[in-house]
Amino acid sequence: MDGGLNNFFDDYLKKEPLFKDRALLQSGYCPETINHRENELKKVANVLAPSLRSDKPSNLFIFGKTGTGKTLVVKHTINQLANYAKEKGIKLKTIYLNCKLKRVADTEYRLVAQLLRNLGVEVPYTGLPTEEVYKKFFDVIDKEKQIIVVALDEIDQLVSKIGDELLYNITRMNEELNNARVSFIGISNDLFFIDTLDPRVRSSLSEEEVVFPPYNAIQIKEILQQRSDLAFSTSALSTGVIEKCAAYAAREHGDARRAIELLRVAAEVAERNCQKVVKIENIDHAEQKIEYDRILDLITNQPKQSQVVLFSIIKIQDEKKEGIFTGEVYELYQKLCPKIGLSMLTQRRVSDIIAELDMLGIINSRVLSKGRYGRSREITIMIPKDTLEKVINILNDSLGIAF
Repeated sequence: MDGGLNNFFDDYLKKEPLFKDRALLQSGYCPETINHRENELKKVANVLAPSLRSDKPSNLFIFGKTGTGKTLVVKHTINQLANYAKEKGIKLKTIYLNCKLKRVADTEYRLVAQLLRNLGVEVPYTGLPTEEVYKKFFDVIDKEKQIIVVALDEIDQLVSKIGDELLYNITRMNEELNNARVSFIGISNDLFFIDTLDPRVRSSLSEEEVVFPPYNAIQIKEILQQRSDLAFSTSALSTGVIEKCAAYAAREHGDARRAIELLRVAAEVAERNCQKVVKIENIDHAEQKIEYDRILDLITNQPKQSQVVLFSIIKIQDEKKEGIFTGEVYELYQKLCPKIGLSMLTQRRVSDIIAELDMLGIINSRVLSKGRYGRSREITIMIPKDTLEKVINILNDSLGIAF
């Protein structure tokens, strides 16, 4: 190894660390005590409690904006439920799946295969008919009388990839089981997602609902204080750091996850600057870095149809250097779809995608009246110039076309 790097690493280890336990500020951490969600914990526990008497609990749908504690509460409750059932010798299993993750829930086959893997049964990632994977799942769980509780996080992402027919199939599983019973928990950031589902799916999936309200600034401050006491060395944070993080998050619709991420990244910035404490100005740098990463993550995880529309917008802006209109985007979109092997959407659906990209903050679109010629959307790209090149690379790789 380069001698200079050896010296760098030696110097790094000699410094007094800011972090006592960095993992406590990372997204996968589940605290033993969940503040300001006592009511929601009780509601979820009340719905799931019948499983301890070997009765199938109602399917449950959980709504709330990002960072309102939905995932935390569900994971905490099903973990406690599973542990209690194990202690009492009750036949109950719990499974948590994040449907946003690739190779987990981007096809019906992969979702059911992942359920099997969580039960300890290995299944190839491809190769078997979907019906065979379903049969294997039924055979595995139906060997004995038991309750299976399956939590599907980001369930709206699952439907956007596969469609809602899958949800209908999995919520009707119990009709084909003799001994086991399966109960589902759906978690979504989209408060209106349930309204977009087929009525058959809606009635079978959403038997009970819990809505998580946003945290306020005082609650976020207390959550940050709890985490920071455990995660940081003594006196690692200067006065006002937690308050500013809480204020940022309250502005972002009460997103506690965002506040915790902001505090962690601010501390990492301070650590790289060889600071002994995290200062308020580190939060501004952290905010810029998170926003940059958020845009790239958003675009990477968009469906291919959305990526083609965005690619069309960026391509037109690069060539035109002025106002971009929906008709021009659709015209280029039509030319690109055959090259990528995508089925072509209607102009109305492409307009909906443009509205979705606007809502995500990737573009800005405003409706202009053209008198007797009707109305059109004028589109402006909101991606910072220093990020745009990386966005183009992401789209090139995903779509298999050169800019």
